[in-house]
Amino acid sequence: MSRNRYHPAFALAWLCLAAAPVCAQNAQPADPKACVSITVDTLRLACYDQALGREQAHGQASQLVQTDSAKPAHPASGATPASAASVSTATNHSKLFAREHVALQSRTLRVHTAPEQRPPRASLLDSRWELSRDSKLGTFGIRGYKPVYVLPVFYMNRVNQMPQSPSPEHAVTTPLDLQRTEAKFQLSFKTKVWQGVLGSHGDLWLGYTQSSHWQVYNSRISRPFRETDYQPEAMLVFASHFSVLGWDGRLLGIGVNHQSNGRSNPLSRSWNRVIADIGLERGPWTIMLRPWWRIPEDRAKEDNPDISDYMGRAEVLVVREWGANEFTLMGRHSLRGGSHSHGALRLTWAFPIQANLRGYVQVFDGYGESLIDYNHKATYVGLGISLLGWY
Repeated sequence: MSRNRYHPAFALAWLCLAAAPVCAQNAQPADPKACVSITVDTLRLACYDQALGREQAHGQASQLVQTDSAKPAHPASGATPASAASVSTATNHSKLFAREHVALQSRTLRVHTAPEQRPPRASLLDSRWELSRDSKLGTFGIRGYKPVYVLPVFYMNRVNQMPQSPSPEHAVTTPLDLQRTEAKFQLSFKTKVWQGVLGSHGDLWLGYTQSSHWQVYNSRISRPFRETDYQPEAMLVFASHFSVLGWDGRLLGIGVNHQSNGRSNPLSRSWNRVIADIGLERGPWTIMLRPWWRIPEDRAKEDNPDISDYMGRAEVLVVREWGANEFTLMGRHSLRGGSHSHGALRLTWAFPIQANLRGYVQVFDGYGESLIDYNHKATYVGLGISLLGWY
């Protein structure tokens, strides 16, 4: 176990978190959702006029956008030059997580706007996976993938003092001096590397997610990182159009996923999977079904041969928008009975605090909150901030 007080991964996560709001302020999406970031009423109206092709009907407002983009905003308006410039500047989608923040602001606007003035509800899956032809943004732009958050408080009711696995030399023999309360943070992003697979039907994405558990309050053992899980993957995603019991099937995908903690024995844990994705929507609800198949390994080299009986063989993610709040429920199970029946539930709530900053609550109960705890059952409760949710 490392005794380093600081870790470069933590610095990278904080850098990305700090950059996200700045990038969002300069986002230039080419659709009506771009207008929600403008705080001056006249400028925002002009933005909608331009996006919907009504510049001639409101020529004065459109000109106001162009002229005011080079002027400082009135102090009482709260607007910034960057806000006005976002209407007249050329489209730029390469900013980190910019499109996701525009979608968040669009949801917030719907809460505080009269029904007849609200922008149309966008597909949540389309906003993240560029499913429709008009949503395509090209290749090699950084996009959000899984939630990005920092939880300064992450409490566990049962500490895994002696992690173990059935594999030889994979069991800790001396109890670890761990505390129940630690910090947790996650960084996740993806990029499209091939647009238009099989004609215009699919896109190839590469993703990366890193989750870290930091015993930052444990001065007795020099505040080490208890666990960091690394998860690179490749995903082939197709837009779909089918209906199931009133649900709109928007996404079908298949991917290869590797997850490991980069540790040596006895703490080494890893597995590889082929994962299918099925995305459905109905109103403010989004569902992702994810069954998977574990890629077999050499039994003599396996870190955790029974991991599928604990971390499962499939999961379902349910996302519900409620105004500017986002609720998610994840459930996974081993799909086996008897002594092989294990699973987990995770509930999260992201709620607005100010601008793009959101509070974040995470509750997990079951097996496999992290790889080192894949066969350890506990309840975890975290509280912190989120700059990027699921959708």
